[in-house]
Amino acid sequence: MALKIAELHHHAVRVAPGPDGTAAAMRFYGEVLGLEADQSAWDRADGGLCINAGESAQIHVHGGGARPAAASGGFDTSVPHVALAVVAIDEAQAELDRLAIPYRVAHGRLGPESRQLFLTDPAGNLIELHQLGTCRCTARARSGFGQARVSGTVLFADMRGFTSVAERLSPGEVVPLLNEYFSMLSLVTTRHGGTIFHIAGDGLMAGFGLPLPADDASERALTAARCMIAEFAPLAASWKSRLGLDTGIGIGINAGDVIVGDVGAPDRPSYTLIGDAVNVAARLVQRARAGEVLFSRSVRQSLDPPPDDVLELPSLVLRGRSRPVEIFCIAADSRLDLRADAA
Repeated sequence: MALKIAELHHHAVRVAPGPDGTAAAMRFYGEVLGLEADQSAWDRADGGLCINAGESAQIHVHGGGARPAAASGGFDTSVPHVALAVVAIDEAQAELDRLAIPYRVAHGRLGPESRQLFLTDPAGNLIELHQLGTCRCTARARSGFGQARVSGTVLFADMRGFTSVAERLSPGEVVPLLNEYFSMLSLVTTRHGGTIFHIAGDGLMAGFGLPLPADDASERALTAARCMIAEFAPLAASWKSRLGLDTGIGIGINAGDVIVGDVGAPDRPSYTLIGDAVNVAARLVQRARAGEVLFSRSVRQSLDPPPDDVLELPSLVLRGRSRPVEIFCIAADSRLDLRADAA
């Protein structure tokens, strides 16, 4: 009885260690091959990328060196390998046992109940088998999850000054700048355990502790926000020097219950976050000046102890809400206010 393979799930490649190697890979697969990064839920800790290649298959880019072999039952899963989704992992494992094919099992890497089988072909190439639907790497794998209400932290980041950038430069000049910008935001988000849910225009929405809960979600979101602002500074300085552009980042963060799941038309679902907690974070980012991080009391209460540079601001009545929202701020070093340009 042959194994029942559902689809080619991904092909994994390894790139040079560090964010520079991952960014170079993103540029190659995006600008040379015309592929797009998967901006859905992904909880990889190595800062790697998932790149869509067709309707279901992906390329997984692993940053950094070899992983401890024991972590995956004796196999280094960061080496180049082919991953296949099977219809039934129990049947697949039974068939490997019947054929006396050596394999190793890794439990829990794609969720509490997940199981991955690792084996090699006669030439020594590493093959991964896992149950279709036990991970969140592709839209097909996610389609059965529907929606769920979970508690987490939502971060919005918007570029300040983007309208004037788009007005002054041609599309061919704007796109490389946006690619630099979003590459940096994406790397920072994944580095701190966040999930990118949406990218549009000059804005990014990310979740921390979403879709899988994390006690330190707000702390990681705030740390990521600091890194985004710090790592955008050299980009902004370069753009200012080369193109005379004044740009910055404003960030809004809120914590609370959200709905996470596929939303939209049946043929074009979007894996996203919705709910009041999301709306508040979106309103806060609209208020933030370049270099500022604004966040709510729900985020402040989870910081133990709070950072020394956190400032409490007067409560704000945000559009769409009847009650004032208590807000806090990590202020910018300078007072560059480009908020009117970011509407």
